[in-house]
Amino acid sequence: MLEQERPPLESKKKFEQEKKRTIHDESKKESISNSQNHTTKSHQNHNPSLKSDPLQYPHLKFSFFLNPIEALPNSQSESMAVRAHDRVRFNVGGRIFETTTTTLANAGRDSMFGAMLDDNWSHPLRSPDGGEDHFIDRNPDCFSVLLDLLRTGELHPSPAAPERLLYKEAAFYGLLDHVRAAKFGPFDGNRLRHAASISGRAPGDGTAIRAAPDGGCCVAHGSMVHVYDWTLDELPPISLDYQRVNDAGYLSPSRLVVTARGGMRLFSASDARLLHRYEVAHASATKKKQSFTAGALCFGARGFVCASCKGRCNEHGIGVWDENTGQQLDFFYESPDCASLGEADRLQWLDDRNCLMVSTLFPKTDNCFIGLLDLRLKKVVWSWRDVGSVLSGAEEKRVLDAIAIEESGSVCVVNQFDDLGFLDMRGGGAGAVRWRSRSRLMKGTMPDELCYPKLRAYRGQLFSSMNDSVSVFSGREWVLTSRLRRSYGGSICDFSIGGDRLFVLHSEENVFDVWDAPPLTMI
Repeated sequence: MLEQERPPLESKKKFEQEKKRTIHDESKKESISNSQNHTTKSHQNHNPSLKSDPLQYPHLKFSFFLNPIEALPNSQSESMAVRAHDRVRFNVGGRIFETTTTTLANAGRDSMFGAMLDDNWSHPLRSPDGGEDHFIDRNPDCFSVLLDLLRTGELHPSPAAPERLLYKEAAFYGLLDHVRAAKFGPFDGNRLRHAASISGRAPGDGTAIRAAPDGGCCVAHGSMVHVYDWTLDELPPISLDYQRVNDAGYLSPSRLVVTARGGMRLFSASDARLLHRYEVAHASATKKKQSFTAGALCFGARGFVCASCKGRCNEHGIGVWDENTGQQLDFFYESPDCASLGEADRLQWLDDRNCLMVSTLFPKTDNCFIGLLDLRLKKVVWSWRDVGSVLSGAEEKRVLDAIAIEESGSVCVVNQFDDLGFLDMRGGGAGAVRWRSRSRLMKGTMPDELCYPKLRAYRGQLFSSMNDSVSVFSGREWVLTSRLRRSYGGSICDFSIGGDRLFVLHSEENVFDVWDAPPLTMI
C-alpha cells in the first residue's frame, strides 16, 4: 500500500486558516438562524392562530409562490393570508352559503368582498366556528352563480338567475369586470365570433358607430346618438335638435363627445345630460366666442381633444381643448401647405411622434391630403398628396381612408378596389403609394350597394371593411388571415373597435353586429 503524500508546510497553514474561517461562518449562520426563530416564535405568540408551516403562509418566507391575494396592499395581503383557508358563511336572502377567504380574495380589492377581507372593515370575516353568518339582503340564486364565478372563472346563468339580473347583482358586489371576462376574452381579430345583432332606429340613416372603453357603443343616426351599455341595453338617446351628427367619441365610459354643425358638446353617456359646450375663440375676431361646425374628432394621450372646425368667416382648421376643463388650448389654422383642414375626414394622434395626423379624403375633396401636424411648432412636418400620382381611366385609384401604423412607421391607405397601399412616414416626403392589389380576390362578391371602405388598426392587427365584410390582416407583411361576414344588414358603412369588441354598422337595414372573442379557458 502506497503511503499518502503529506502536504508541504505552507499548504498546511492555509488549510488551518480555511478551517477556522469555516467554523466562524457556521457559528455566524447559527446565530442568525436562532435570531430568526426567536422572531418567528414571538410573532406566533402575538398571533395564536399563526402556524409555522411556510407552505401554508407563503408571505413569510416563500414569497415566490403564487398567491391570489398578492395584488393587494402589503398590510391587507398579510392579514388576508393569515386567514387564507378560513371558512366563511353568508346568509343571502335566507339561504346559507359557505366558502373560503381564498375564493373571496379572487374578487379583488375593489369589490365588496375585498373590502370585507380588510381588517379595517367594521365587521371582519370570521370562521363558522364563531357562529356568525354575514347577512346580505340580495338575490340568493344570483349569489350562487357569482360565487361559482369566483371559484372557476366561468359564468353559468340559470333560469332563476338570468343574465340581465346577474349583471345588476354583479354591479352590487363589484364583480362586473369578472362577468365581462367570463363573457368574452382578450381581443384577437382571428378569434372573433358573432355575438349579437342589434336593429337600429332609422333604417338607411346610420352614419357612424363608436366603441366605448367598457364594451358598449354609440350609433349616430342623423341628429340622434343612440347609446348602448356593455350589456347592449339601450340608454337614453342624445338629441342635437335636428343638427346632423358628424362624429362622436368616448372620453371615458361615462362621457361622450359629439360633433355637429352646431359645434361640439360633452354629454353623460348614461342619461344624455349636457355636461359642457366647447367654444372657439380667435384672436382676430371681434367676438370672443365664435360659432363653428365641428367634424372629425380624436383624443390625445396627454389629455386633450382635437376636432376639425369650420367657422363662418373662413376660420378653418384644427381646434384643441383641454380634456378635463373643456377650455380651448390652441387653434391650428389652414395654410397653403395644408389646405382643407376644416374638411378633415379623420384625425389620429400619434404618441411616439407627438403629432396629429390629418386626412382629407375623396369624395369630400377631389384631391387627397395626409399630413402630420406638430402642434408645438405650428407646422406640417410630413405630408402626402395624390395630385399627379393617380392613374387615369378605369385604373384610377382613389384613397378613401388612411390610418397610421406607428410600429412600422407607415401610413396604410385603401382605395375603391379594396387594395391596400403604404406610405413611408420616416422621412420628409412620403413618395409614391406602394399598392398591394387584392381586387381580383373581390370579383364575384360585390353586393348591389357599395360602401366606401374603412380602416382600423388595433393591437398589432389591421382591419379593412369592404362592402359586406371585414378583413383581418396580421404579421409584419400584413397577410390576410380572417374575413368576417354576416348575411343580414347589407353593406358596411362604418365599424369600430374598443372594449375588446368589434362593432360593425350596416347601411341597408341599419343594424349593427357585435363581434368578440371567446373567453380564455382556465386550466
